[in-house]
Amino acid sequence: MKTPIAPFLAVALLFGTASHAQQVEPLDSIVAVVDEDVILKSELDLALDNVLAQYAGREDQLPPREILQRQVLERLVLVHLQTARAADMGVRVGDGEIDNAIANIASQNNMTQDQLRQQLANDGMSYDDFRNSLRDELLSQRLRQRFAQSRISVSDAEVDAALASQSSEQYHLAHILVALPDGATPEQIALGQQKVDGIKALLDKGEMTFSAAAVRYSDSPNALEGGDLGWRSLDEIPAAFASPIRGLEPGQVVGPTRGPSGFQLLQLVEKRSGDGDQSAAQTVTQYRARHILIRRGDDAEAKALADTLRARIAGGADFAEVASENSDDVFSKDKGGELGWFTQDQFGPEFGAQVTTLQDGEVSAPFKTQAGWHILQREEARQTDVTDDNRRAQMRERIGQRKLEDEWNRFLREMRSEAYVDIRTGTPAAAAGD
Repeated sequence: MKTPIAPFLAVALLFGTASHAQQVEPLDSIVAVVDEDVILKSELDLALDNVLAQYAGREDQLPPREILQRQVLERLVLVHLQTARAADMGVRVGDGEIDNAIANIASQNNMTQDQLRQQLANDGMSYDDFRNSLRDELLSQRLRQRFAQSRISVSDAEVDAALASQSSEQYHLAHILVALPDGATPEQIALGQQKVDGIKALLDKGEMTFSAAAVRYSDSPNALEGGDLGWRSLDEIPAAFASPIRGLEPGQVVGPTRGPSGFQLLQLVEKRSGDGDQSAAQTVTQYRARHILIRRGDDAEAKALADTLRARIAGGADFAEVASENSDDVFSKDKGGELGWFTQDQFGPEFGAQVTTLQDGEVSAPFKTQAGWHILQREEARQTDVTDDNRRAQMRERIGQRKLEDEWNRFLREMRSEAYVDIRTGTPAAAAGD
């Protein structure tokens, strides 16, 4: 079996690039129209070939070719929709970011970039297609981040409850989803129930492995990865599954259970004790300081004013008074430039470099950041125990990720249902949305 370039780029390697359609000669045939974009046969063939290469030696886990083609094409449709939505929202990924990502991928795989190019060629993917697929993947990640920021919230009460019941056990899970549309009719619910019961019966009889059933039948975006969900702690598992999962042995399946996205089956692949001592104390250095910000006029004028103010302070003028009278930082000038307690990296590297080299009471020379010219007075430093803060932040992130999964999948289904999609291969053409 071919070794993928990097695990997190599975989608890129399996499905090529949504930009590929615009770069192929017009002699290529169209297999789908997605709003104002198209998916070409060459793009679909490339994606299919990459899936087959990833499953070399395990072809029996794949569905019949016509079903696999439909699954892959549907995934390509979602990739096109996500990149289009990201562009509409002004989300961009620059060439420099792509270069850095490729350098990191090569380093993680102990390759030079030339060796990476050769590996891609061996896998049947051009370097340009790889760059474009990586751009699409990063665009999708940023779209997901923006979605999370606008739609996902976690309350302090949820964090408190999760911390109170926290366990060190971790679970490697896989799932199968039989999706239901929002506002599903009784007939749609009955059909979904019938399908998931049929899948469960195949699993119970041993006629198919869970991974193979996920590839063939699951409606989840990770179906072609065998439904693999990776390692989860209990607080990252939906509440309907969290309790029964504790009593399972590796290989056992729980469900079907009805959730926000539809009917689900969940398999415990393996379990382990949590890593590290979560009770170990964690301390950071915090600094308290005042500053004066100058960003009026051009750069030379701002620098000249900063030099003048620094000379006044050196001559005995009170720093807080000078800040109140002259600082352009509207948030701190009324407090004499007071910034309160902060960590070294909180206000950027230039600021951090200054505050760490100063002694308590010492005033810096004027220095420049993206915000403008600064003068900084360090007041004091302290060691602070942030164990509880970090633990709460980690728990908040876990709960947020759990919530995001269902909401993101629902968002993808909404986006798909609202789009104009005309499939022109395999089955009669069908349009959704307008």
